[in-house]
This record gives sequence, C-alpha cells and structure tokens, in this order.
Amino acid sequence: MRIITFFLVGLIVHVIFFISIFDIYFTSPLVHGMTPQTMSLAPPASRLVLVVADGLRADSLFTLHSNGSSRAPYLRTIIKESGTWGVSHTRVPTESRPGHVALIAGFYEDVSAVAKGWKENPVEFDSVFNESRHTWCWGSPDILPMFAKGATGDHVYTYTYPAEEEDFASTDASRLDSWVFAQVKSFFQSAKSNSSLRASLHEDKNVFFLHLLGIDTNGHAHRPMSQEYLENIGLVDNGLSEMVSLVEDFFGYDGKTAYVFTSDHGMTNWGSHGAGHPSETLTPLVVWGAGVNSAQTVTEPQPYEDGYLQGAKHMHHADIAPLMASLIGVPIPVNSVGVLPLPYLNNSDLFKAESMYTNAIQVLEQFKMKMAQKKETTLSFLFTPYQLLTESKQAEFIHKARILIQLGKYEDISLCQSLISHSLEGLVYYHTYDRFFLGCSVVLGFVGWTSYVALVILKTHASLNRRPSILKLCMCVTAVITLFLFIQRSPATYYIYCLLPVPVWYSVLKDISLIYSITCKPSTDKYWAHNNLYTVYKVMNSMNLLTLMTRNLCCPQVVSFFYRTMLTVGLAVLSLWPFLSGVFGIAKYRSLSWFFSCLFLALFPLMPVVGRDDICFLSACAGLLTLFTSVCYLWSSQRQTPLLILCQNQQMLHVAMCAYVPSLTHSSLQQKQGLPLFNQIISWATLASSMLVPLVSSTRIFHRLLSILLSLTATYLLLSTGSEALFPPVLSWLMFVWINIEQEAMLAQGLSGRQELSSIDFSANIDIAKIRQLKLDDIRRSYFFVFFIITAFFGTGNIASINSFDPASVYCFLTVFNPFIMGGLMMWKVLYDCSLFIYMYVGNIISHYVIVMSMTIFLMLLSVVTHILTSQRLIMWKRPKSHFS
Repeated sequence: MRIITFFLVGLIVHVIFFISIFDIYFTSPLVHGMTPQTMSLAPPASRLVLVVADGLRADSLFTLHSNGSSRAPYLRTIIKESGTWGVSHTRVPTESRPGHVALIAGFYEDVSAVAKGWKENPVEFDSVFNESRHTWCWGSPDILPMFAKGATGDHVYTYTYPAEEEDFASTDASRLDSWVFAQVKSFFQSAKSNSSLRASLHEDKNVFFLHLLGIDTNGHAHRPMSQEYLENIGLVDNGLSEMVSLVEDFFGYDGKTAYVFTSDHGMTNWGSHGAGHPSETLTPLVVWGAGVNSAQTVTEPQPYEDGYLQGAKHMHHADIAPLMASLIGVPIPVNSVGVLPLPYLNNSDLFKAESMYTNAIQVLEQFKMKMAQKKETTLSFLFTPYQLLTESKQAEFIHKARILIQLGKYEDISLCQSLISHSLEGLVYYHTYDRFFLGCSVVLGFVGWTSYVALVILKTHASLNRRPSILKLCMCVTAVITLFLFIQRSPATYYIYCLLPVPVWYSVLKDISLIYSITCKPSTDKYWAHNNLYTVYKVMNSMNLLTLMTRNLCCPQVVSFFYRTMLTVGLAVLSLWPFLSGVFGIAKYRSLSWFFSCLFLALFPLMPVVGRDDICFLSACAGLLTLFTSVCYLWSSQRQTPLLILCQNQQMLHVAMCAYVPSLTHSSLQQKQGLPLFNQIISWATLASSMLVPLVSSTRIFHRLLSILLSLTATYLLLSTGSEALFPPVLSWLMFVWINIEQEAMLAQGLSGRQELSSIDFSANIDIAKIRQLKLDDIRRSYFFVFFIITAFFGTGNIASINSFDPASVYCFLTVFNPFIMGGLMMWKVLYDCSLFIYMYVGNIISHYVIVMSMTIFLMLLSVVTHILTSQRLIMWKRPKSHFS
C-alpha cells in the first residue's frame, strides 16, 4: 500500500472511531409520543414570574457582608419572611442553553447539542412555556428564540435587544438588565390601555420570563469578585423589587402570583463556565408567592461547611420545571426528568399527593415509550427488559399508589418517589442499551487496525507475502452482520461501526501466513532463509518492546490528562536522555540546550491553567524569545538571499508588533474605552496571513520552519493573557534542538544517505521506497513524539475542560458574544502548539515508520483517554444523592 493511501485510510478509520464516541456516549435522551399528564385539582397560582439571573453564583447572592448586611436586601427579606430558598444543582455542561433547557423543560440536554446551534433546537422538546396559556419573555436573543420556536402555536411572545449589545467591552453591561426591567414596566403600563392584552394577562396559566444577562457579561469581563459583578447583583435586586410591586399592583394584590428567582449556571473565579466545579454548578433558588411555603427556621445541623448553605433546601436543576408546572396547574413537560420538590409547596396533603402521582406517571410514560422503542428494534430472544420495572411491576406500583391516595394515606407518597426513581434508572438503562455492543465493535476495529499497522511494518522489513484466500469468509460475515442490523432496523451509523472491523481484519488475516511463519516454522525451513530470519526476529523484538513501552510508558501520559504535573515529571526525566544515551559525548552544547529547554518547559504544567498576569511584560518576553529563536534558525541556515532576509525581517517586526497589541487592547478595556478598531484589524489580518505567508516562503528547511514559527506565534501572542505566551517559543526551541540532536545521533550510528539539515528542501522529491532498517531508537522517537504532542495540548491548559479557557483570550479579535467564533479561536490557540510538530516530519530525520508507530500510539491513547473522559463525565452527570436531604 502506498504511504499516502495508508495515511488516508488511517485517517478515515480514526475519524470513524472519533465519531463513534458521540453515538456511544452522546445521543439525545428524548423520546416522543407521550401524552401530557394533567391533575384535576385547582392550582394555587394563576400566573408565574420566572426570573433567571444568568451566571449568578449561589455564594455571591447568599453570602453576607462582614457587617451582616446583604448585597440583595429585597431577596434577603423574601428569604427571611415570605419565601422558600435553596440551592439548585445544575449539571455539565454549565452553559446558558443547557441550563435554561433544564430549568424550563426539565431535562438535561445532550452535550452534542452545543455543536448543533445555540439558537436553534437540535431536537423538539416540550417545556413549561409550551404548556402555558400565554408566555411573555424579555431578554437575550441567544436564549428566548429557542423556546418560542419549540412551542406549539403562537402563544410565546419574545422581546429581545440586539445581539450587538452583548459586548464584554461594554462600559456598563448591567444596562442589559435595566433594559429588561424597563421593557417589563412599559409592557404592563401599555396593558392598562389595551383591553385585549389586559384580558389575556388576567387569564390563568400565564408565565412571565425575565432573562437577565448583565451579571454573566460582567462576570466574563471583570470576574465574579469584581465590583461590577457585585453591583450588578444589587441592580437586579432593586429591579426585582420594583417589578414585583408593579405586577402585584396590576393584578390588584390578588395573591395569585408565584415567583421563581434562580440562575442557569454559576461561574469560576476567573470568569468562565462550562465544567463541573461547585462554583459553576451551585445556583441560587428563591421561590415565593402563591402556593409556596414561607420561611422556616432550620434547627438541625446541616452537613455543609459553607455558611451560606446552612438551612438551604437542595434540589436538582430539572426539578424546577415540575415545581413551576404544579404552581400554575399546567402539565409537567413530557420530557422532564425532574422530581417535584414537595418542601417548596404550601398546599393540602391531597394536592401534594396528586401532584406527586402525576409526576410519577409522567416519568413512567417516558420509560414505557423508551422500552417500547428499544423492544421494537431488538430481536425478541435478545431483548433483556429492565427487571426492576417490568410491565407487571408497573401496574402494581400504579395500583398501590392510587389506592393509598383514595384511602387518604398521603404520608406514603414515597411509593410515587420510588416509581420515579426506578423509571429514571430504567430510562438510563434503555438509553445505554446498545453501548456495550457498539463499544465492542469499535474496540474490535481498533485492535484490528493496530494489528494491521504492525503487519505493514513486518511485511516491509521481511517481505513475507503469502496470502491465504479468506475473501469468501469475510463476505459471508459482512452479509450476516448487515442482515442482523437490517432486521433490528438499526441506524445507519451502526452499519459503519459494525462493518468496519471486517475489512480491517481481512487485511490482517490475509497475511496470517506471516504470523504463522514467524511463530511456528522451524529454523531449518528454506522459507526462513529466503526472508532473512535475523531481520524478522529483530523486527518482532522491536514490536514486542513497542508493546511493552506502550503499556508501561503511556500510563503516565494517561494520568497527565487529569494531573498536569505528570508532564513536569516526564519532561524532567527526558532532560536526562542525552546523558544516559551517550549523545552528550558527540553533541555537548546541544545536549545541554536540550537539558535546560526540557526543564524550562517543565515549569508550564505547574502554572495555573488560566490567569491574567502582567500581559505587557510577558508578551514582550515571548516576543524577545521568539526573535532569539529566529536568529538561531537563520544562523543555522545557508544561502540567504536579500529578498529572503527582507521577508523574514518583516515577519520578525510583525511579531514584535503583535507582542504589543494585547497590552494595548487590555489597557483600553480596563479603561472601558472598548476594543480599538485598529487593534481588531491587525488581529484579524494577522490570523488570515498566518495561514498564507508560510506557503510563499523559501522551501529550505530552516527558512520554511522559521516562517511557520513567526506566522503562528504572531497570532498566538494575540490570544495570550498570561504566562502561556512564553510556551510556544520554549517548545519551538526544544524542537529545534531535537532536530539537530537527532541528526547528530543518526550520523554517529553510521547511517548512510543523510543530508545536512541546512540542505534539505521541502520541494525536493523524497524516495520513500528507500526504507532503512527499523531500529530501537525509532521506538524511542515514537514515544518522544507522542509525549511532546500531549505536552503541547496540556502544557498550558486542559483541553478536556471547557472552563479552563479565559474568554479574555479573544478580546483582541472581538468582544461581542459569539460562541462559535470565540470557541474556534480558542481551539486554534490549543492546536497551534501541536502545529510546531511539523519539525518531526522534516526530511529523513525520522523515518515514516516512526511516524506510523507514533500516530498509532497517539491515536490509541487518545481514543482510550477520550472514553475515560466521557465515562468520567457521565459519572459527574449522575444525580449526587449524598448532597440532598
């Protein structure tokens, strides 16, 4: 197989493996076709006011000042006198869209929905707004439209400000909340003179939704501990007080209005959110008004160290949806997995029992629909039902619960709670029903691909080409798998995951004679003599050593995905390589440079993943270090033309300018003067040119690599906010040393056909058919390759965590909220470090088999760790029962 074809096939195989993660772990949990469950008893409230303070942390609202006063005095009065308060626990990902879906629809949206659009619905779902008679919404254009689109009919009305107002560089982001309160006030004033609107407002089952984005915007721009963030809480509290007075006055203080104040997610100390830190998952909840329990003093000890949690009622984020539905008497959203929090209700025992029963039936309907769908697409003799909730047990649960309610034994409501618990567990059971089957298919395909790569190396070095005929067998297996999936009406992706192992293992098994010859043939066989027994054994020993290294050495790399300090340990060990291998004797200065570069790079995993340090000083240092590296490159190169020198000097001046732009931008933002247009033009022009300038540079190795380094570093400096600005120059210097030290090592081994580094030209045709013998050093280079890629990904941050990126990184490019552009720039920043590994593809410094082995090890490691990460994330999404009373 030609090397280009080999890489393309490998790329396709691993893309399929990567996509399989989403089908195995991240599929929509929703089912459709359920009937909304209603309750015959009259609800306590005719209308509901839902206020969501986006990005508000629980501790920021509940924690008192040192003098005992509160930054939200009105809400504090509600908590102490007339309402019920608590802490709502949201789930990963702690983003605005999933948070609002959990609040209003009652289910936890699949993570992959983030990639399908923040403003559109990847799947249709029911919500409290949809079940209401009328819903009026005010707030962000990123949140409100998705609930209006998902509603049946035209009874959800939205009022939003322009998207351009969501500017992190705004002089006062709290004006977004002031706009909402002003619009609500204007709305009720206009209703006094509009008879049709006034009549609609006085109907029952109405919802008023206020989405307040100012706190979140100020948190991103100035951090949650800033004066702007805390003052915005006071503004919201004051606006809430005026709004409640306005609503009560409009409806004549009829006592039929229920109020819910909460947040969609919290925020980290550095002003971001998305992961599962308590500062992101703990959100405040204050409920008061019609049908809500008044404040009660808690006397028993609470199992929480944080003072603001003492006496708080804890609930899940999705539990708020059934609470709101119960208060105004609308059906609980059919996709809700929330459990009605009874301690918040102030009503009769009969009402609580009937509400809980309705909640149980609503969740059970989802379970029954999920079970029916899975049973329909599974052969009857292979179907295994959820044993705790078979059809007979369902009927038994419902019958007992109904009898207990009729007998007035409302205190035995725990039976309904048990039914809900079993139904939720059953939903997870059927949602993950095919996970083991798909996982086995993917593992089988991956093991087959790894085996095929090993055989490619063995065949090339041993020239063993006897191929038994197994084509018919593989065709039969393909037909059986296809028929099995067709009968079960499996999705199209299932065909890909299950059929992929067939051609892969066909490619392995057709060369089974190679394995047989190596393991079973006697040494006197002429076949062995013809194919060089010594070479085969040498390659096999190398492959065995590679397997041992993969098992033993990759363990620290897996650990580094969770504990970045393991990278520091690894770099410290690698720094000793020239001294332990004897390279120091033939390249002393380069060995010392390797030693100090590894130690310097080892400092970065010990630093915080986020932070806004002295950007002016650090950018200047990064620029100087980049220029120093550039001078060393130029010194190592030969035959420089005046035009080439001019182009490279221009790139170096460009890097110096980009080192100054971030400090100028952040200074302007701190003074609340906005993003300078000139800086924005320079930033976008730099990003665009970084992709094009290297293509027109000289094809000489050091000239081309220097052009790539300068172009990419210029953009990276614009995306840096702290010490990470120094990471690419240090990493590039280490790679430059590695190129030279490997060349010295290979020359010392007496390998022929090695060019001088300065004479290697990228445009020259390299005959990849001239393959040297595989050596043990190639395995060591493969391990270095994988280790440095992981260091590039995790050296200055954690790509597995959304919240390890500071939004301030993109402020040189834009400050108006745009999740896709901002996310793309942050991902480019991470991938930039890995682009430095172009050094490892230079000329014949590393043979293409080393690259094959390296990428195989890395992709295997990446697949394993990705499954570990998704499993960990699934564990985080389970309901943490220990936190709830």
